[in-house]
Amino acid sequence: MAESAAFSLAAFPLGTPLPQGTAAFGTDGIRGRVGQQITPVLALQLGYWCGQVLPQGGPILLGSDSRSSGPMLVAALAAGLTAAGREVLDLGLCPTPAVPGAIRQLGGSGGLMVSASHNPPHDNGIKVFGACGAKLGKEQQAAIEAGLHGAVDGSCGNGFCGTGRLQQRPDLLEAYQQRLLESVAGARLDGCRIVLDLCWGSASSCGEALFRALGADLTVLHGEPDGRRINQNCGSTHLEPLRAAVLERGAAMGFAFDGDADRMLAVDGRGRVVDGDQILYLWGQALMAEGALPENRIVATVMSNLGFERAWQASGGLLERTAVGDQYVHAAMEELGAALGGEQSGHILSARHGMSGDGLLTALQVATLIQARGGSLADWMDSSFHPYPQRLVNVTVPDKGRRTGWQSCTPLSEAVQQAEEAMHGSGRVLVRASGTEPLLRVMVEAAEQGDVDHWSEHLAALADQYLNAA
Repeated sequence: MAESAAFSLAAFPLGTPLPQGTAAFGTDGIRGRVGQQITPVLALQLGYWCGQVLPQGGPILLGSDSRSSGPMLVAALAAGLTAAGREVLDLGLCPTPAVPGAIRQLGGSGGLMVSASHNPPHDNGIKVFGACGAKLGKEQQAAIEAGLHGAVDGSCGNGFCGTGRLQQRPDLLEAYQQRLLESVAGARLDGCRIVLDLCWGSASSCGEALFRALGADLTVLHGEPDGRRINQNCGSTHLEPLRAAVLERGAAMGFAFDGDADRMLAVDGRGRVVDGDQILYLWGQALMAEGALPENRIVATVMSNLGFERAWQASGGLLERTAVGDQYVHAAMEELGAALGGEQSGHILSARHGMSGDGLLTALQVATLIQARGGSLADWMDSSFHPYPQRLVNVTVPDKGRRTGWQSCTPLSEAVQQAEEAMHGSGRVLVRASGTEPLLRVMVEAAEQGDVDHWSEHLAALADQYLNAA
């Protein structure tokens, strides 16, 4: 039944410009500390301007992870959207990929997901999707930010009318689950011993039900929605609990998700981590064998391991690299007509399944592919590529200008060049500012572990010394 958004507009006049620097889109939407960067005022205005910028004609979908601040932000977004006259359908607790799936299913005009992904519980964020179900493009992001900062008049588009409607649509999560079950084309997991770490987050909405429906012998960790503990020492960024449970249970494999379940990392029966590069290699081999991988091409990012790249090329494949962020992978896949792409961190995109990063879909595909081979994930890992030693060091750099402009720091940029020359083509250095956190990420990989340790520590120390200098 339709109802109006339960949020007072009187205290926060629409069209009031937000301070410059507020609500900048990063690599995955808008994200930050609740009460500081992420507030109900921001969400209200963002909802309103999304209502102005997203095309007319279809509903706008809303979803959220389990964070305690989620209901507040969902209510504010819904108020802004309905104030712009838009029809809003709220899925409630759901994985992020359920939102673009519902957009495509219903012919929606766009959607918003309230989540800070793998960030800690005190953070939250808002991801915005366009009418095709992809992350919002740069032009639309710029138009929304212009509205937020008072660069355009609030009377543009359909202006303020307050005649929109909000409907609760948990049934759309059921449709998402059904699509995932159909994605395995009748494959079963009967008797396969599997461990799931649902991270107290979005995967708790349907992850257990999906694997049980396929007959898996299941152990579930952190399986209830709990916004106070989401991502805390669990999930895809903290694999130790999953690894321990897999080894204790003698499980064939385990899967861990991040807070909004758009990415996944696995553990094999011997406790070894199966990251996004290994998943792309496994799934890519299967698609190549089917003749379903155009030009044997996979799209990955600059973070993907050199060992993966060289092994894939040796098998007759092509590997294209993009900047970090699944939207860049998505854009390259569309441009190149690629069927598979993703990130080392576990965001995997399949053209066959809607081009949305989906941790649950990826876990189901990996589990059923391994089951169909008749072996185990550990057996497959034994025959997979050998990754180069790689180390990622995060350096906290609060000053955004210094963080994003690190190349202008002469001692650091010269040291990066020195490191690459010293490794003589058998390694590489990648330094980049995080798009979601106040971190400079320093990654070094090389054929020799000693080079990795030396240069990662040296470069991180220089970054801290010079970029955080008073």
